[in-house]
Amino acid sequence: MTSVSLPAHLAAAAAVETAQTGAGFDGGGFGRTLGLTAVTVVVVLAVTFVVALRAGRHAVIDVTWGLGFVAIAVVAVVTSAGHGDGLRRWLALVLTALWGLRLATHIWSRSRGKGEDPRYEAMLARADGGPDRYALLHIYLPQGLIMWFVSLPVQVAMFVDGGLAWVLWVGVAVWAVGLFFEAVGDLQLARFRSDESNRGQVLDTGLWRYTRHPNYFGDACVWTGLFLVAASAWPGVLTVLSPAAMVWNLYAGTGKKLLEKDIGDRRPAYADYVRRTSGFFPWPPKPADRHVRG
Repeated sequence: MTSVSLPAHLAAAAAVETAQTGAGFDGGGFGRTLGLTAVTVVVVLAVTFVVALRAGRHAVIDVTWGLGFVAIAVVAVVTSAGHGDGLRRWLALVLTALWGLRLATHIWSRSRGKGEDPRYEAMLARADGGPDRYALLHIYLPQGLIMWFVSLPVQVAMFVDGGLAWVLWVGVAVWAVGLFFEAVGDLQLARFRSDESNRGQVLDTGLWRYTRHPNYFGDACVWTGLFLVAASAWPGVLTVLSPAAMVWNLYAGTGKKLLEKDIGDRRPAYADYVRRTSGFFPWPPKPADRHVRG
């Protein structure tokens, strides 16, 4: 039997096309990374659950929230070795780590020595059967799924190659704006609460003058920025639902909406603050109502 071969120039073109496709995105490698990061989330939350049982409060999962993303990024960058663009891979890791470690440190410092979070107390009060089993199904499982899904842009960023550099740097800039709002907003709130003369009052200065939730707005920018880092090359743009889920959760889910209901029930002056201050996106405030007191 005689063998049939392609002309030399066609064979060379096919080889180049195959190499370019392989260099662009390794679907098999990415699939393995998805599986390993899912296992990572399970391990992180299992350890958190054990720690929570020993501490007697499930609020420790709030510290794990940021650390879980860091663990996912570390696993993703290790398992993606040899793939993707080096700059994008390390940017995705460093940006995620800076955000996650800062958030975890802040929440740990804020909650140290305190009891259960009122949000979790209210949830566990509705538990049918054992509260720990209820927490596992209604607190840990949803947060684990959200954590893994929201982190998809970071995981994809480890594998994509080439793309539009300007989109990548826009993503870094958006991330930086987000970290600024989140970190400065948290610092301003911590200083306000540490002053006993502010007890019962509403913080309406600094970043809190322009948005009722600078930390939530910052969080939304951080994950939008990380999405843009991934979306600067194909197929990173396909992870758009991940930042959308995070923004929706912050704006209309368990973030802003739930927090404002709790504060509004305790502070009469908060209603006027809500009336004159943007709920999410920074915007100049309306004039204050002078007749409202805290």
